Amino acid sequence: MKKTNMKRFTLFALFLAIEVAVSVIPFLGFIPLGFINATTLHIPVIVAAVVLGKKEGAAIGFVFGLISLIKHTMEPSLSSFIFSPFVTVGETSGNFASILIAIVPRTLIGFVSGLIFENLKKRKINDVVSVSISAVAGSLTNTILVMGGIYIFFGGAYAATVGIAYEALVGFIMGIVTTSGIIEAIVAAIIAVAIYKASKKTLSGI
Repeated sequence: MKKTNMKRFTLFALFLAIEVAVSVIPFLGFIPLGFINATTLHIPVIVAAVVLGKKEGAAIGFVFGLISLIKHTMEPSLSSFIFSPFVTVGETSGNFASILIAIVPRTLIGFVSGLIFENLKKRKINDVVSVSISAVAGSLTNTILVMGGIYIFFGGAYAATVGIAYEALVGFIMGIVTTSGIIEAIVAAIIAVAIYKASKKTLSGI
C-alpha cells in the first residue's frame, strides 16, 4: 500500500512539475493568437486525470487556472482583464468573474476527463477510445466554459477588444470553439493516448 501511494504521489508531483514547466516555455504553454491565447496546458491535466483519477486531475487543473491568472496579471495583454481581477484595459477592469473564468473551467478539465474515463473503463471500453473521448471532453469543457464565461461576463468589452459588433460576438465565439477549440481537443487526444500507451506498464498497479 505504501509503495502504491508513493508511486501515485510521485506521478502527481511529476504532472505538477510538467504543468509548471510547460507554462514558462515561450510559445508552448500559451500560444498568442492576438485576441486570446491557445494553450497546451490542458494536456498534462487530462493525462493526470486519466492516469490518477478525477480528483488529482482537478487539482492539476486548479494549478493551470492559477498559472493563467498569474500570467495574465504579470504579462497583461489586451484581453487579460478576462482572466485577472488585477488588470485594467481601457475602461474595463477585471473582477471576481475573471477569477472564475481563469480557474473553474481549468479545474473542471481534470474532473470531467477523469470522470468520463472512469465510467468508460467500468464499461470495459477500449483504452484508446476511452482516453480519446476523455481528452476531447476535457479539452472542450475548457474551451466552451472559458468562451461562455467571456460572453456572459465580459461580452461587450471583449467584442470591443477584438473589434467586432456585440451582435456578432456569438458567431465569433462559435468560430473559436469550432476551430482552435477542436484543434486543441484533437491534439490533446493524440498526446494523451500516446503517453498513456507508453506508460501503461509503469501505471499498472497504482
